[in-house]
Amino acid sequence: MSSGSVWVAAGLVGTLLVAGADAQTRRARPKPPAKPPAPVTRTEPAMVKCPQVLGEGVRTKRQYCEVLIGSNPADGVLVSIPPHTGPTTILFDLHNRHTYSEEAVKANRGYHRFTASTGVLTLDNTLISRAVIQSEFRTQADLVDRMPGGSGPGGLKAVAPTGTESVAIPVPADVTQVSILGEKLAVVRVDGVDDFKAPGRPIALVSNIRVEYQPAPQRAPATRRR
Repeated sequence: MSSGSVWVAAGLVGTLLVAGADAQTRRARPKPPAKPPAPVTRTEPAMVKCPQVLGEGVRTKRQYCEVLIGSNPADGVLVSIPPHTGPTTILFDLHNRHTYSEEAVKANRGYHRFTASTGVLTLDNTLISRAVIQSEFRTQADLVDRMPGGSGPGGLKAVAPTGTESVAIPVPADVTQVSILGEKLAVVRVDGVDDFKAPGRPIALVSNIRVEYQPAPQRAPATRRR
């Protein structure tokens, strides 16, 4: 074997050794740790305590709850938040509250423009945020739903929701219950204007109340020592 062949063979052996070492290094390299699963966020119907229920809608099958003017959060629509981690979000549909009159509509005197202001508060009376609904009523087609149990045509109640404002309000992590409470109502009619601020007066309706949250981790059951 010539000297040139020896150098070629040696170089080939060296290359194979390096390639083998690289392959072992790649095989021995530890896998990166698995990423923790992304937090699961739930959106579900909330547990609600309604001080004054209007009823279940014949069309939507939703429960409609009256929102009263007041200064005590305990008198509002109380929404409970399940055990959770981090901030949560309260979601609901806010409606204006209209007393329907077929006679007024036929006489072209049914027009109303409502502006209802509500607050979402903690039970220690800390305001988290406000929600406002403004809508106009002209004919029965402007009603969102009707409720049974009244003396009107078809056994329907005269009071009904009109207009819809979808509301989403972030809630601090340490809050477990909030109150939806009325503040004031302005009504523009064909024959005048009214402003309502008296405590106890229903000024709006809420429906489809939900809560969006990350469930608190469940604790592992304690093991008994023998």
